[in-house]
Amino acid sequence: MSISSALQTAFSGMKAQSYAIANISGNIANAQTPGYKYVDTNFADLITAQSTKQAVAGSVIAEARFTTAQQGPLRATGISTNMAINGPGFLVVQQKTGEAKFSGVSLYTRRGDFTLNKDGYLVNGADGYLFGNNLDPATGSVTSSGPIKIANVSLPGRQTTRIDYGANLPKMPGTPAAASGDTSPYTLPSAVVTDPTLPAPDLTKKVTAAQAPGFLDKSIMGPSLMLYAAGGGPVSFSTRWAKVQDAAPAATPPKTAVWNLFYAASATTAKAGDWINAGAAFSFDTSGKFVPPASATVGSDGAVALKIPQVAVDGVSVGDVTLNLGLGGLTQFATSSTAAATNTLAQDGFAAGTLKGLSVTGEGTIVGTFSNDMTASLAVAGIANFANPNGLKAASGGSYEQTRDSGPPIAGLNAATIVGGNVEASNSDIAGEFSKLIATQQAYSANVKVMTSSQQMMSDLLNAIR
Repeated sequence: MSISSALQTAFSGMKAQSYAIANISGNIANAQTPGYKYVDTNFADLITAQSTKQAVAGSVIAEARFTTAQQGPLRATGISTNMAINGPGFLVVQQKTGEAKFSGVSLYTRRGDFTLNKDGYLVNGADGYLFGNNLDPATGSVTSSGPIKIANVSLPGRQTTRIDYGANLPKMPGTPAAASGDTSPYTLPSAVVTDPTLPAPDLTKKVTAAQAPGFLDKSIMGPSLMLYAAGGGPVSFSTRWAKVQDAAPAATPPKTAVWNLFYAASATTAKAGDWINAGAAFSFDTSGKFVPPASATVGSDGAVALKIPQVAVDGVSVGDVTLNLGLGGLTQFATSSTAAATNTLAQDGFAAGTLKGLSVTGEGTIVGTFSNDMTASLAVAGIANFANPNGLKAASGGSYEQTRDSGPPIAGLNAATIVGGNVEASNSDIAGEFSKLIATQQAYSANVKVMTSSQQMMSDLLNAIR
C-alpha cells in the first residue's frame, strides 16, 4: 500500500468512526425519549488489491444498523390513556396539517404517551394523532375510521329487558299470618294463578289496594331492585311471593306446591296500592325442584326464563321484562329460613351517564367509565405490523414510514398486547453506549495517528528528494 493509500484509508477510518460517534451521541441524547430505538453502527472493509500471495487491507465504510424491532422496557406512568405495545407492532398515527385536516399519510410509532388535547383527540408527545376506529358507546358498532376523538361522550340510558334472579323459597313461609298460627295458602281467586299449564301469562290477576292488607298478611318479601324505563328513567320495582297452593301428593290428581310472584303497581304507596300478579304459576315437586310452567321458555341447557308482561310502576311503563331463572336458579329446598333467600339478582338496564374516565384494554380498545358506573367501548387503536420492521424509514418524532424494504402494513396485534397506563421507554443503554464511545474515540485517535505518521513519511520522502 502506498503512503497516499494509507492516508486515504486513515481518512475513511476517521470518517467511519465519526459516523459511529454521531450515532452514539444520538443514542445517548435519546436515552429518555419514549419509544426511541437506538441506531448501531456496522463497519465493512473495502479490499483495494488482492492476489494469491498478497492482500492489502483497504478503506472502511460505516453503515447504520437499526433496532426498530427491538423491544424497549415498559414503564408505568399512571396516565390511563398512555399505551405501550408489548411485542411486535406499531401504533398508527398521522400529523395534523391544519384545522381539522390531517396529512393523509400514515406513520407508525412505538411512542404511546397519548393524552387528550383540547379538541378530544388522542395525541402523543411528538404531535402524532392516534388513528383507528371510533365506536358507538351504546351499540359498540364502528361509527367512523380515522383520528380517534373522545369529546362530550355520554352513554344513553338503556331500558330494562331482563332480570337475572335466583332464590330458594321456604317450604313454610314466615308470613305475619303464620306467626299467628295461620299457615294456609293465599287463596283470593281474583288474584292468584294455580294452573301451571297456561300457555301465556294471565294478565287479569291482581290484588287491589282494598285487598292489600290481606295479601301482605299472607306473603313474604321477594326481590326489590331498580329497573329503567325507555330513556333510562329509574323505576322502583318491589315484589312479594305468596304461596297459593300446598303440596298434596296423595290427592287425585296430586298437587304440587305453587307460588305466585307479585309486584307493586306504585312505589310510593306500595303497601296500600295494587299488587300485580306476574301471571304464572311457580310450582315445585316434592324434592323442591322448580317445575317450569307452560308459559316459560326452556333453553337447550335447561335454563328457564319467563316473561313478566307490560310492567308499569306509577304509570311509568318498563314494558315486557324477562325473568331469567337460569338452570336450577329457583328452588324450594327445606331450610331453617322462613324467608326467600336471594342468591342472584341483577338487571340489564341503566340510567344515562357522563364520561368519568378512560382505560385501555390489552386489545387496544379504549374504554370509558361513566357516572352511572357502566363501562362502554369508545374506540379501537389502529395497530400495524410489518414483515421487516427494520426496513422502515425513520421520521421525526419517533415515527416511521413504510418502505419497499419494510413491506406493506399488516393490521392487527399479531400476538402482541397493549399495556394501558404505560409507555415504552427508549431501548438505548447508557452503559453500553459509553463503552462504545470509549472504543470509538480510541479508534478515531488511532486513525489520526496513522494519518500523522503517513504525513511524516511523506515529508521525509520529499526531504530526501531535495
